[in-house]
Amino acid sequence: MSRIWDVFLTERDKRVFEAAGYGREAELKGRPALLIIDVNFGFVGDRAEEILDSIVKFPNSCGEEGWQAMEKLVPVLEAARRKCLPILYTTGDQKHPFLDQHSWGVKNRRVDQWRGSSQETKLQANDIPDLIAPQPGEVCIRKKKPSAFFGTPLLQYLITLGVDQLLCCGTTTSGCVRSTVIDAFSHGYRVAVIEDCTFDRGQASHAVNLFDMNQKYANVVSSKEIINYILGLSEDLFPDWTEAVMATVV
Repeated sequence: MSRIWDVFLTERDKRVFEAAGYGREAELKGRPALLIIDVNFGFVGDRAEEILDSIVKFPNSCGEEGWQAMEKLVPVLEAARRKCLPILYTTGDQKHPFLDQHSWGVKNRRVDQWRGSSQETKLQANDIPDLIAPQPGEVCIRKKKPSAFFGTPLLQYLITLGVDQLLCCGTTTSGCVRSTVIDAFSHGYRVAVIEDCTFDRGQASHAVNLFDMNQKYANVVSSKEIINYILGLSEDLFPDWTEAVMATVV
């Protein structure tokens, strides 16, 4: 089966990873949570349009590929909610712009525009589009750095809920998704990356980082595979989560 990264790999690369034994598929089992990383207007723009048009308004936008990923994410969310799985989101934290200037701003000349809004729609960059937005009781974690674990309560949620695997998706593949996946792996979690629900502004970096994660840290799988996996789970894996979510529904 061909994979998105095949066209970017040399024959040497393919032989080396195969000979080294990497790329083995890990069995998905246990108590999973769905983690949606930074799918906000800042990374998708305010409409599905070509990336070079979208980044005029939202410098971090991945353009129409972000909207395509969101459409694939909708049925994943439906399946996860049906099975009462914990669903956690991350998005950026607009506070402390001084820190942004002295970290992200060292490498990006447009960092001062990241927290802006579309002049036409007034949508804030860190807002999550309605198409995939959290429902009452679902968690949205604000973060300042690439990893969803760094300086956030994510790990506390996972420990408290008894989660032992993460189903990850979002953006960017080479940045926040990759750093989160590596940290999850480092904390002992089994990880799946939902390929068609994950996106990046760079086509090569998207493909090669999926390859690297699939070789060493995670299973890179399709949304169809994840949906089938979720629908095969029991609906009572997380009674505390279900009770907490239901308590917020009016």
